[in-house]
Amino acid sequence: MAAQKRRVTILGSTGSVGCNTVELVAADRDAYAVEALVARSNVARLAEQARRLRAKFAVVADERHYGALRQALAGSGIAVGAGAAAVVEAASRPADWVMAAIVGAAGLAPTLAAVRRGALVALANKEVLVCAGALVTAEAAKHGARLLPVDSEHNAIFQVFAFEQAKAIERIVLTASGGPFRERPREAMRDVTPEQAVAHPNWRMGAKISVDSATMMNKGLEVIEAHHLFGLRSDQIEVVVHAQSVVHGLVYYSDGSVLAQLGSPDMRTPIANALGWPRRIPAPSPRLDLARLARLTFEAPDPARFPALRLARAAMEAGGGAPCVLNAANEIAVAAFLDRRIGFLEIAEIVERTLGLLPDRRIGGLDDIDALDREARAAAAGFVASRAMPNAPRAAVV
Repeated sequence: MAAQKRRVTILGSTGSVGCNTVELVAADRDAYAVEALVARSNVARLAEQARRLRAKFAVVADERHYGALRQALAGSGIAVGAGAAAVVEAASRPADWVMAAIVGAAGLAPTLAAVRRGALVALANKEVLVCAGALVTAEAAKHGARLLPVDSEHNAIFQVFAFEQAKAIERIVLTASGGPFRERPREAMRDVTPEQAVAHPNWRMGAKISVDSATMMNKGLEVIEAHHLFGLRSDQIEVVVHAQSVVHGLVYYSDGSVLAQLGSPDMRTPIANALGWPRRIPAPSPRLDLARLARLTFEAPDPARFPALRLARAAMEAGGGAPCVLNAANEIAVAAFLDRRIGFLEIAEIVERTLGLLPDRRIGGLDDIDALDREARAAAAGFVASRAMPNAPRAAVV
């Protein structure tokens, strides 16, 4: 008897993670049936994916593109939707497995909708756990959903973390490439350009996450995520700079054992691990050749050069709405840097000032998060405006 197809939904199907997920699903059409695909505005790619995978429902989040999507899928039999409510509807449809890869706070409501159905939810959206980690994990426990981390570091920990023996785990280590400025003195980073900041040495990523890697804010956000995913204290989550990006995560056990997950820096590996879970499925990632690598290096991150790590830990330890403020202020500051309105070092400065401005806030639900997110963005935008440089012509950054 043939195995039943796993029904999947991909939220954020036209982004980097989404496109890689589409390719893995397309490589084994007998194993998967596609319920829904969601994109922000890339109608052409969304329509091509929907036809290729024979999706039941295709949604564009930007309502202005509804007519174009409906026209692109005319005669296909694929239902079409647009807007925030349609995105949540897509996440609410009966898929067994949902890829949550919508960037930013916009991904929170649909991810919660999938969690509340008790689905297997592959998390590729940092903001979900950073802004609402306690809420999301409580809902997952209540509804029997399983959170499957897709970030390479969290997926690495997930693969070697003995959940049934959690008390035997002393600490975990998240590795960081250090980004393009790992060896550059702090003052020399003051005049770096967006083009330099997005030129990641190991990973091909979008502009925002590339800048986060350069400031190491991404690693700070990952510390907060790890706290919620694995139930660990701040002092049990370590960050180590590992320039080769081959060892993605390590778990230290009480008997002295250290279990590590290694692999080539290719997002198709953690995506495949989540897509097939609990089975292993093939992925076309390059195979690791340790003899060719010859050596692997590790070093502690420089807190003076990368203050974002300190800010993220402080926000996590403060709890409440602080991580939401951290994330919102960072998004505003990074966008301003990419638009050449502030300098690279001012990103962390604006985040710190925003955290200091807004008082502690309890988070009871999505409405609280939405309100605090808007307030933090407004505050950070005010700090940007007060120090913004004349806006130079913006180069293409992808």
